[in-house]
Amino acid sequence: MASADALDPANASKNTLRLENTEKRDTLIAIEKKYQKYWNDNGIFEANAPTVKEDPTTDAEKLRKKYPKFFATMAYPYMNGTLHAGHSFTLSKVEFQTGFARMEGKRALFPLGFHCTGMPIKACADKLVREVEMFGEDFKRVSEEDVEEDAEAVPSGAINDDVTKFAAKKGKAAMKAVKLKYQFQIMKALGIPQEEVHKFADPAHWLEFFPPLCKEHCTNFGLRIDWRRSFITTDANPYYDAFVRWQMNRLKELGKIKFGERYTIYSPKDGQPCMDHDRSDGEGIGPQEYTGIKMKVLEWADEAKATVEGNIPVDANVYLVAATLRPETMYGQTCCFVGPKLQYGLYRISDIEYLVCTERAARNMAFQGVFPNRGQYPSIATLTGQSLIGSLVNAPLSVYTKGVRVLPMETVLATKGTGIVTSVPSDSPDDYATVAELSKKADYYKIKKEWVDLPIVPIIQTPSYGDKTAEFLVKKLKINSPKDTKQLIEAKELAYKEGFYLGTMIIGEFKGMEVQAAKPKVRELLIKSGLAIAYSEPEGTVTSRSGDPCVVALCDQWYLDYGETEWRKATEGHVANTLNTFFPETKHGFEANLAWLNQWACARSYGLGSKLPWDPQFLVESLSDSTIYMAYYTICHLLHSSIDGKVVGPAGVKPEQMIDEVWDYVFCRREISPEIIAKAGIPESTLRSLRREFEYFYPLDCRVSGKDLIQNHLTFFLYIHVALFPPPYWPRAVRANGHLMLNGEKMSKSTGNFLTLDDTVKKFGADASRIALADAGDGIEDANFEESVANAAILRLYTLKEWCEEVIKMGNEGRLREGPKDIFWDRVFENEMNDLVIKTYEQYKQTMFKMALKDGFYEFQAARDSYREACTAANIAMHKELIFRFVEWQALMIAPIAPHWAEYIWLELLKKDISIQYALFPKPIAPVSVPLSGALDYVRTISSKITSAESAQLKKATKGKVLSYDPKKPKKLSIYVALSFPSWQEKYIGLVREHFDTLTLTVDDAKLKPAIAKMGEMKKAMPFVQALKQRLVIAKEDPQTVFDRKLVFDEVKTLGEVLPVLKRVTGCKAVEIVVLEEGGKKGRKVPDEGKGNWEEGEIVEGLSNASEGAVPGNPGFALENVE
Repeated sequence: MASADALDPANASKNTLRLENTEKRDTLIAIEKKYQKYWNDNGIFEANAPTVKEDPTTDAEKLRKKYPKFFATMAYPYMNGTLHAGHSFTLSKVEFQTGFARMEGKRALFPLGFHCTGMPIKACADKLVREVEMFGEDFKRVSEEDVEEDAEAVPSGAINDDVTKFAAKKGKAAMKAVKLKYQFQIMKALGIPQEEVHKFADPAHWLEFFPPLCKEHCTNFGLRIDWRRSFITTDANPYYDAFVRWQMNRLKELGKIKFGERYTIYSPKDGQPCMDHDRSDGEGIGPQEYTGIKMKVLEWADEAKATVEGNIPVDANVYLVAATLRPETMYGQTCCFVGPKLQYGLYRISDIEYLVCTERAARNMAFQGVFPNRGQYPSIATLTGQSLIGSLVNAPLSVYTKGVRVLPMETVLATKGTGIVTSVPSDSPDDYATVAELSKKADYYKIKKEWVDLPIVPIIQTPSYGDKTAEFLVKKLKINSPKDTKQLIEAKELAYKEGFYLGTMIIGEFKGMEVQAAKPKVRELLIKSGLAIAYSEPEGTVTSRSGDPCVVALCDQWYLDYGETEWRKATEGHVANTLNTFFPETKHGFEANLAWLNQWACARSYGLGSKLPWDPQFLVESLSDSTIYMAYYTICHLLHSSIDGKVVGPAGVKPEQMIDEVWDYVFCRREISPEIIAKAGIPESTLRSLRREFEYFYPLDCRVSGKDLIQNHLTFFLYIHVALFPPPYWPRAVRANGHLMLNGEKMSKSTGNFLTLDDTVKKFGADASRIALADAGDGIEDANFEESVANAAILRLYTLKEWCEEVIKMGNEGRLREGPKDIFWDRVFENEMNDLVIKTYEQYKQTMFKMALKDGFYEFQAARDSYREACTAANIAMHKELIFRFVEWQALMIAPIAPHWAEYIWLELLKKDISIQYALFPKPIAPVSVPLSGALDYVRTISSKITSAESAQLKKATKGKVLSYDPKKPKKLSIYVALSFPSWQEKYIGLVREHFDTLTLTVDDAKLKPAIAKMGEMKKAMPFVQALKQRLVIAKEDPQTVFDRKLVFDEVKTLGEVLPVLKRVTGCKAVEIVVLEEGGKKGRKVPDEGKGNWEEGEIVEGLSNASEGAVPGNPGFALENVE
């Protein structure tokens, strides 16, 4: 029986962090609630195009230039549940960009709609209809036997075999992982009260229930969303329905939508496609396309030969058909596997051609044009897998051209593929493990060892696993046999993803090509050469309501002709030349996907959605009605004032007035005639205002989505924009991000490592959650939300708030220093703030939010800490102007990420007149001073070295070792400053300069080393030369700076200014600065506690050995006890 734990939504996060004391968090949340209401009441995030009254220009480009704008979106979430932490990660990428764009002075638009199109909601509702009939509205008629755990639940380690194919059933698989048999159980696990569940048997209830929850959770998260522009999809919103119908009509007119044969799930018994609502089992399952490798039999094993002979003509060709998802790996075939206990059929295509496969596979092929007569697959004989073992077959493309042997594999399934598996042990961990097992136990399996021991052929080079991926992973994961199922599942997933996304072919016609691009080309080559067939079958078991096991059949369907030559060329040109993808991996993903993507069925007969205008028996499918809705965002707030379109918007336009020609005009595809205006009945001024909104906000500045959507949605999004809009309105950028892990582990409800967006915000508050999301990562690789980071952010924000309150109070009470900012610590603090403002701005500009957080929050506060500690050590007050500037700039720099905290500081502490949401990003008050930056780095390095030396001395003391001084007694610090480098180094500087190439940043070692050897000082010179090379070649420092070796600051003066602080930090009774003469044997003590003229100082001799290694910028120092 499904456990109470599985039905309790709280258990999805049972293994996440538990917070003990929440007082500080609650204080911050109270601030957040206050300002969320303030922003909402004042419509602060509502963005509009400049009105004609503001600027009468009709030139959209000039308008955008005069009034800069930013428009970004993410894939609208599907309304069959609440948002989880993964959604919030993608949302944050739009949110942070939007917040920063506002601070650049742009009108920033971030809208969010609610996706309801497709099968999932309708399928779930239909299940509830049946369950209400079975168990009643309160589900109290359910018995223990009724809710037994689903024996076929997907194991947590199950993976999608085809890593190139988007799996849209993640939520469903996750529910199965916790073994919930009925839909009403799933609803309870989502937190729906049992007495409310029956309402969800009506699909319309989902559309009413989940969108407001989504809005509430996003608002609590502090998102800068313009909620006026929200909508639900499907014909439930007549305006959006009209928009989708226009889109489909125009695509059909352009020849982008066509009608023809497509693979679909089909019931032979019913004689028609079996859509989701026609199924008793297998909702949501679609076709899985394979390449069927035709392995011609060259020599039969004796038992098979006896069965076959006499049943087929002597000159007939017989092919074992092996289904593969990886045709690009066929170069590495070394054998072929069958299930020894499986039954196979010999099926007749013609008098001279026969196929061997399972009966299930032949039944699928019979509806795909493989056999002459649809639905018929004549069986000539039955063969056991055991009888086929030892047969010699040709392996197309394999380097073993004389054939490979058929061998046993216990894990081959009759329910998947054709029951025949071709073996590529270089790249398939399963194959490698099986081949190794067969080789060790050849006698046990009654095979010849030489059949197995063909050398493995490297075919794909990968960055992580080399050119023998399977062998690498099998050894790494300690896989000892084919029975190590769990490790093999992990190895398979790692191998497939690495090979497909990062692999390069190293053999065959497409050698040197990325695997993503080579895969479709190899498949095409095999099929065109007659060495393979296209084969498809259901991804899982599908049973029609009539009880018929379904197949995949070629049926006539409406489809989008993605891949059509000119259309593809234009889209590829956009990706190559004008689209910003932020990361090369995203660009490569688009390029690879465009290289193979072709026809896509755009209609289905079941679910929710808009009807296909010219064939209303079909609905527009969910990935085809969601390609250009970003354009709809620009005007929908004028069309309707409710998400379902039932309340007419400010434009006063009814849905039926939005005829196709009106959409054409609004979206700048064509002008509009008086006749059309009259037909639509919309005032021309209204039409112009709609068009002005679109023209101003389009093109879309950035689309943010998970990287898995590159394979479909994001590519469709580019294709349809290219088809329907003029080039100036094509998208400018796509930012794909990785998936989000939680605490370093995959998010999973079944393991209790899962958080919804609502959970996250309630647990940590909005700002702390947002800081942790910014810290999670920015690349296309998977990111990691660490709850410890969010928890630490609560304390940091609270403590910083209190400190800001205290110093503002101190400043207002006259307890901070005023007047000139002329002491060293004032100057370096002001300079460091200027530097960090510039760095933070650049990080935000590049959408590198983790680094923006580092520079503009953590490092900015570290600079404050240094200044505060230095002022305390020097026994002076901090400077009011600098501290007030710090508080203001801190609020501004963190505003995109933690807007509530920033707003509180801005309005309540700094007493600003308007929201920080209207403030601009700070600008440095002066150029960054290189000398001051150098001096500060120098002081920090010296302080660190001295404290490290102190620590080392204390460790020695604990171990009873002899000490040069007693750290616990009064001590003196001597700092030895060299004004020039040793003269012997100059000649080596000249040699390195002579052999350094400033263009390639390389040193010619072949000529440099002999030149050094001639000097006769290799032992002394080489460490010095290596240090120079490190700075030039590795660190890539400015060559002029390296060779000139001049400090950008006055070392002696700097030490004099910070001497009181060094004295306090080190706890020394006295600190002296000694300026050394050449050789470091003697020098002059700087008088007046480091502030006087060193040239007038006392000469000191007999210095510590520490003085001998001193060079400019790297002084020596010594500690000794004094009375």
